[in-house]
Amino acid sequence: MGTDHHILYLHGFLSAPQSSKARETVAYCNGRGMSDRIHVPFMKHGPAATMAELTALIDNLPQAKLGLIGSSLGGFYAACLSEQFNLPAVLINPAVGPFDRWESYLGDHQNYYTDSVHTVTPAYIRELRQLDCKTLRYPQNFRVMVQTGDETLDYRLAAEKFSKAELVIRQGGSHSYDGYAEELPAIEAFLLSRITESVR
Repeated sequence: MGTDHHILYLHGFLSAPQSSKARETVAYCNGRGMSDRIHVPFMKHGPAATMAELTALIDNLPQAKLGLIGSSLGGFYAACLSEQFNLPAVLINPAVGPFDRWESYLGDHQNYYTDSVHTVTPAYIRELRQLDCKTLRYPQNFRVMVQTGDETLDYRLAAEKFSKAELVIRQGGSHSYDGYAEELPAIEAFLLSRITESVR
């Protein structure tokens, strides 16, 4: 993405920087000479605390040269941050309206990649609802990539919410988004095109 652009990758619920998509993103960016400009924070707190941490992180990055990638619940956060800061974002099988389904997640859950335990509380559901961007002000900032075989989330919810964005619907696949690494050049191209437009 040039010599001075940054990417912020946001993983999903119970995931971590060690996830396959996070590692593939880092490897791709390293290959593009961006090893010091790919940021993959570990999001281990509730929604409000997570958004506060991400907002502080973005405040310390060059916002005019920043692009977001978010997967699943990370896609929900990326959408919120994109709208807040007017940043380009690529969402991978994003969670849409997660607060409508989180009652079934109440309680303790162990992270897939670490020993940490994440406790979902009723307060978290309220925080997600408060963070939700019901109407998109900047739909042109989004490239939304979903697979119809997503076994965790209904891809049609994302297709409906982001109907005015650049929408990519792949048949089959899974919630992990099969073939993600092969999509990275197109993801990079989208982010760079929107960053270039915002700088002009």
